[in-house]
Amino acid sequence: MLSVDELFAIDALLTEDEREIRDTVRTFANHRLRPQIAEWFEAGTFPARELAPELGNVGLLGMHLEGYGCAGLSATAYGLACQELEAVDSGVRSMVSVQGSLAMTAIHKFGSEEQKQQWLPDMAAGRALGCFGLTEPDFGSNPGGMRTRAKRDGTDWVLNGSKMWITNGSVADIAVVWAQTEDEGKQVVRGFLVPAGAPGFTAREMHHKLSLRASVTAELDFDDVRLPADAVLPQSRGLSSPLACLSEARFGIIFGALGAARDCLAATIEYARTREVFDKPLAAYQLTQAKLADMALEYGKGQLLALQVGRLKDRGEVLAEQISAGKLNSTREAIAIARECRTILGANGITLDYPVLRHANNLESVLTYEGTAEVHQLVLGKALTDSNAFR
Repeated sequence: MLSVDELFAIDALLTEDEREIRDTVRTFANHRLRPQIAEWFEAGTFPARELAPELGNVGLLGMHLEGYGCAGLSATAYGLACQELEAVDSGVRSMVSVQGSLAMTAIHKFGSEEQKQQWLPDMAAGRALGCFGLTEPDFGSNPGGMRTRAKRDGTDWVLNGSKMWITNGSVADIAVVWAQTEDEGKQVVRGFLVPAGAPGFTAREMHHKLSLRASVTAELDFDDVRLPADAVLPQSRGLSSPLACLSEARFGIIFGALGAARDCLAATIEYARTREVFDKPLAAYQLTQAKLADMALEYGKGQLLALQVGRLKDRGEVLAEQISAGKLNSTREAIAIARECRTILGANGITLDYPVLRHANNLESVLTYEGTAEVHQLVLGKALTDSNAFR
């Protein structure tokens, strides 16, 4: 019997190092995370601070960055690691993605040498957690409309505003916060490092979620938060700075969402082979096999696209539009696979004894964050027609 990866000979497309990294992360995820993930999801909790040093010890935090305690691995290797984490749960991959692809990448790309030395080694080791404050209550797909403001007061900055849907927000030691500033009479978006506990900075964990329940999500409020001059990320100027970080996170999602799809398929195939309906296995029915064949095909095509984008990124040739295409395809197909798998499991599919509806619920968020499916459709539409339909 072939696995879905064997059906497409995925291993033949990977280097020995990439297979070793993937297998190392898979082993860690299956032994340390999978046994408790349903419990965390049901309780709406996630032990981020407890797990961070363990994730750091495996080398998962900022693994694609160079120096400062980071492993400096390839983009493809990072994508494969994201896939193994999300095969357990999207919340786990989100925590790692926000730490490495958003918060650490922002400091690595736009921070001063002092900021890098202060934060990156501890973040890579999991001794410090970061979050990334861009989205606001009224501005998600249009981050340029943000209302958060940072104004100069002597040599200091004074920050006011709020951010919403911030992964790791209430457990982070440092928040990378994006705010409108004024530079020579022009509004410019810049990044600021805001330490936890700064006077006027409040982080409140958000509850009552039906998706990403095994993840820490928070709302951040800034009420006259006074920051020193060296709190600003000196190389951050304009909305292109946070968008560059988002592109890194989207890349991880291309692989990650397919991990959730693979886990759904594996669980569903095993269930169909052992569940008897009318005196024969569910897997022996034509309708079941047709569903599984179609889902495996979409998964395999997604894997091939993910690897192509990874190779382009490793060569420094990837376009933002190609990352959008990968993110749109992986999330859209993964959620469709999760929903179809649920139909094969019948009533058993709605329980936490099986992962499919948990993955489906999580993928509702993954489909939306780091650019909604509709936003990525418009990105591709603009690339194909040279006409901007955003406004």
